[in-house]
Amino acid sequence: MDDLPFIDPSRGGSKTRLQRAARPMDLAGKVVGMIDNTKEQADVILETLGEELRRRYGVADVIIRRKEYFSKPAKPELIDELAKKVQVAIAAVGG
Repeated sequence: MDDLPFIDPSRGGSKTRLQRAARPMDLAGKVVGMIDNTKEQADVILETLGEELRRRYGVADVIIRRKEYFSKPAKPELIDELAKKVQVAIAAVGG
């Protein structure tokens, strides 16, 4: 049986190239924003990730917002709210 290849979601697939945001050198003292996509366990995953970011990397605060429905993009108001409050953002999924 052939091995399944690893799929890197950050590579290829789209002809549109988006410029990535600058990455901070470290997370100490930063406010991290996360978007819960409403899938099962997404809230648990994000809360756990937030706790670890605080513990391991000195993140000052974690702000989690939940979008309305997993198959629709987050509303611009939600994105704008987070953009005003955070230095790092994570869009996350549950299973």
